[in-house]
Amino acid sequence: MGSRKRNTADARKEALKQVSFAKLNNVPSSPRKMRLVVDMIRGMEVFRALGVLKFSNKDAAAKVEKLLRSAIANWEAKNERKAESGELYVTEVKVDGATTLKRMRPAPQGRGYRIRKRSNHVTLFVDTKNKAVKSDETEQITNEIQS
Repeated sequence: MGSRKRNTADARKEALKQVSFAKLNNVPSSPRKMRLVVDMIRGMEVFRALGVLKFSNKDAAAKVEKLLRSAIANWEAKNERKAESGELYVTEVKVDGATTLKRMRPAPQGRGYRIRKRSNHVTLFVDTKNKAVKSDETEQITNEIQS
């Protein structure tokens, strides 16, 4: 690994140590369906977001709710205190496509139709409102280091 790559990787690791997040890999639903659920809670206060997810009819909402609870627990572990209502916010949520399983379905006249079983990765960042501004500053610093 080159020195420039190592420096940027170290800067990225240090930035992640300051932020509380949770990551869910290889969720067996399409990224498009997951983004519908995630868009409902982006930027919302954490306990309000838990209520929205609890009463959502989508199957992906249960998985995102569990992920949000994990992110809250990670924040509480880093700050060594319980989160109060109105304090934590969902600062950033990313849904990325994961591996796609390719399967074949029998079709007429000896053909086969391709079925794509999609999966996704979800990353959820949680932070306080005044620290959310500081995380934007750390992103700018990271971008300056990279360029």
